Amino acid sequence: MPRLALYTFGVLKSPLADPGPLTREFYERGEAVYRKISQHPGYLAHAEAPDGDRGVLFDADWGAWGEFAVPTWYGKGRTAETTALATTLSLWTGLRPAFDAIYTGVHREALNRRYDWFERTGHPNHVFWWVSDGVIPTWQDGVSRLEHLHDHGSAPRAFTFQHSFSPDGTPVKVSGVRPKSDQIR
Repeated sequence: MPRLALYTFGVLKSPLADPGPLTREFYERGEAVYRKISQHPGYLAHAEAPDGDRGVLFDADWGAWGEFAVPTWYGKGRTAETTALATTLSLWTGLRPAFDAIYTGVHREALNRRYDWFERTGHPNHVFWWVSDGVIPTWQDGVSRLEHLHDHGSAPRAFTFQHSFSPDGTPVKVSGVRPKSDQIR
């Protein structure tokens, strides 16, 4: 049975190593969000570096999730001291469980604060695509899909909640989702 892959990417206003209160708050919220989402029905897994320290993304061993990659338009740092990004790569059983996890509870609260932490880049900040059972998407897959979404809009290869597709490529609506632009910012 196909599974839903989700890649998210955002450029932070401050590097991950910044000791300031906004960065500290971002981490605290992020830890609470991960704990809650990992217990959500329909959540399967997410990319996690076993030995990852704060800000160490580019040199971490991500195992089956592949070598860490970022979109070509990311122009900030790539060291533990200068990296200014937040990104996730996860697997879900379907669109409805992912939507419910993302737009309710602690994650919804965090989304309401996103512009305190993230720059507005003019690029989409998430992308979905379907993968076959047993396939682990890679960071490069996520980057490729996000860039495809930016360049071409929603299609079965790369889509958003607002313009979703079933595993066979048929357009589908997720109840509760209001139509917006293809490119979520």
